Amino acid sequence: MKRGRSMMKTWQAMKRLLPLMTILGLFLAGCGREDLSVLRPQGPEAENSLGLIKLSITIMIVVLLIVFTIAAYVMIKFRRKPNQQNEIPEQVEGNHKLEIIWTVIPLILVVILAVPTVKQVFASGNDHSNDKNAIKVKVTGHQYWWEFQYTDLGVTTAQDLVIPTGKDIAFELETKDVLHSFWVPSLSGKIDTNPAGTINRFSFSAPKEGVYRGKCAELCGPSHGFMEFKVKAVSEEEFTAWIESMKAPAVLPEDPALAETFKTQCLSCHAVGAEGGAGAPNLTGIGSREAIAGILINDDTREEGAPVEENLKTWLHDPQSVKPGNLMPNPKDLGLSDEEIDGIAEYLANYKSD
Repeated sequence: MKRGRSMMKTWQAMKRLLPLMTILGLFLAGCGREDLSVLRPQGPEAENSLGLIKLSITIMIVVLLIVFTIAAYVMIKFRRKPNQQNEIPEQVEGNHKLEIIWTVIPLILVVILAVPTVKQVFASGNDHSNDKNAIKVKVTGHQYWWEFQYTDLGVTTAQDLVIPTGKDIAFELETKDVLHSFWVPSLSGKIDTNPAGTINRFSFSAPKEGVYRGKCAELCGPSHGFMEFKVKAVSEEEFTAWIESMKAPAVLPEDPALAETFKTQCLSCHAVGAEGGAGAPNLTGIGSREAIAGILINDDTREEGAPVEENLKTWLHDPQSVKPGNLMPNPKDLGLSDEEIDGIAEYLANYKSD
């Protein structure tokens, strides 16, 4: 009796929760961004992945409909009649034909799903490193930022991957610390960045201009969720102009004292133009990037983010509050005053690459 009452209470609770969960699911299904969703593909590789999703869902729905139909038929057709309460059902042995059928059908379904899946996996892993028309980019994952080296063009940048539309981008991926996973949901599938010696390669393209958000899809530390980057697809002319501006001689702060502080405190790790180190994100043209630290969106209209200078000040005054666990030291701990930090933020905000 107690068990029956407990089950009844559980069922009553489920009946109340089910409509709520259904409404919540429908509401959340409408959330998301066009540039950050596998269900809104913006490139050929992503469209092929969505095709596989649709195929697998179709197969699952067909199987469910058949199984539930058979189950409903059996429950109605062979239910116990009122005059059969004390009868033992007829005991039958297995049906060899049925056993063969329900073994062969799943195998056929697996093959139907496996063939296009394997084909798409190998297509996504096409190596365009020997393609003269492809743009070669070496991607290096760090905690918690992304480095992009255009190996044939002699340009290194961070966080914003600028690419020309309509061209294959040949990627070579590795990590400098823990494992990361490079993922631009609206353009391609994800692929891991591994230590040197186990480098992964793949490619994708962007058919139209726009900004696409990328994510790290491998848990890599406290700020894993903040390890974003942007893919900025531009015209061939804009891409060429961007490359030229990135190769231009470095521009340092006009104030000699601030320039010296920037050299000694910042360029020991970072770089601008041909000056500085390579252990931290390259700062050349940072004022033109879509975001600071990958997640502080630069937007002068304040519809989504804040002006680039304000974001730089937010980051520089307390990096750990933006990305906990990152390796950027607090400039105040290095002896920089608030005025010097604000001066560097203003300088970087005006250092543009376009």
